[in-house]
Amino acid sequence: MSQWLDGHHDLLGLVARDLVRSSVRATGRQGLPAEAVLRCALLKQYRQLTYQELAFHLEDSASFRAFARLPWSWSPQKSVLQKTISAIRPETWEEINRVLLSNARQVKLEDGAVVRLDSTVTSALMHEPSDSSLLWDAVRIMVRLLKQADALAGGGGLEWHDHCRAAKKRARKIQFTRGRPNRVQLYRELIGIAHATLAYLRQAAERLAVASTPLIALWLTQVRHYRPLIERIITQSERRVLAGELVAASDKLVSLFEPHADIIVKGSRDTEYGHKLNLTTGRSGMILDLVIEAGNPRDSDRLLPMLERHIAFYGHAPRQAAADGGFASRGNLATAKTLGVRDMAFHKKESRPQDRGHGQKQLGLSQAAQLPCRHRGRHLMPQARLRLGALHLARP
Repeated sequence: MSQWLDGHHDLLGLVARDLVRSSVRATGRQGLPAEAVLRCALLKQYRQLTYQELAFHLEDSASFRAFARLPWSWSPQKSVLQKTISAIRPETWEEINRVLLSNARQVKLEDGAVVRLDSTVTSALMHEPSDSSLLWDAVRIMVRLLKQADALAGGGGLEWHDHCRAAKKRARKIQFTRGRPNRVQLYRELIGIAHATLAYLRQAAERLAVASTPLIALWLTQVRHYRPLIERIITQSERRVLAGELVAASDKLVSLFEPHADIIVKGSRDTEYGHKLNLTTGRSGMILDLVIEAGNPRDSDRLLPMLERHIAFYGHAPRQAAADGGFASRGNLATAKTLGVRDMAFHKKESRPQDRGHGQKQLGLSQAAQLPCRHRGRHLMPQARLRLGALHLARP
């Protein structure tokens, strides 16, 4: 890996472009070079380390320091590593991955002729959401901002009350209270506390808006970030709990600190909170493409866009492609063949004959379906046969 990075110094320019900001002056303490930032980021991802663990290993391990190209006197802290590594934009990582795939194609390690498409979920760093926990988070964040406003105002003029204990008490009671009428009454009190604290925050923002110090400007930026999220939490709690409305998953806010998190339900499995990923892997095991989806789109709606992205990069469709049963549809099969995919396999568990609906047919040719399970799909890549069940094949 280190030798490959040494042979592609152009990648350092991509990282340096993200690290250099126009608002930062070229004075003060010298920061981490772009090469060290890129290598530290790769170490973190390859070893699946937290920033704290990465900082420890960079200080403790000579091999880590040698790979990261850190001077012996440098021991970056976790905050420095987080700030610099997170400054690398997603577009830069995609360009780096494209360079890696182009090199793999040149050395004939991966030509993209045999692929597998799959989807998974990456969880956000958040607790299990509930209306009561979200309201409690909102109240304690507003109280924290009000305490900061008191310090900025010099301790005079701001009138507000700390309702943290009352909000926490009601949020805890809601968790252990049975019966909807009892919980609704507690929710009314908790929502009232949130409304009152939000009114205090608005007054503090109006009071401090006349000042123009950097600290007050930073405080107002935090208020502008949190206030619409808090208002959204209060509104959705009133709709769901007090009015009894059904709020669409796309309209729900599940975290005050991870507002981008989506509600993901895959089949009959547990609900997860984060982002849905669609990825394409090659015969070598390399990840050829990865897309972070917005919301929770159906797998069947994402097969063709993933194939089109593959064609745009490699210039041709894969010769053989395999995907889970969630991607299967007759339209997807026909369009994939039109795009140039010669062999398309959808992994779908066989249902019992008595469970099949009238007139239901398998995707693909009947000759392939009639083969014994041990002979199906042997010409496809090994990843297509990892799970039990039939592979429905289609050949021209």
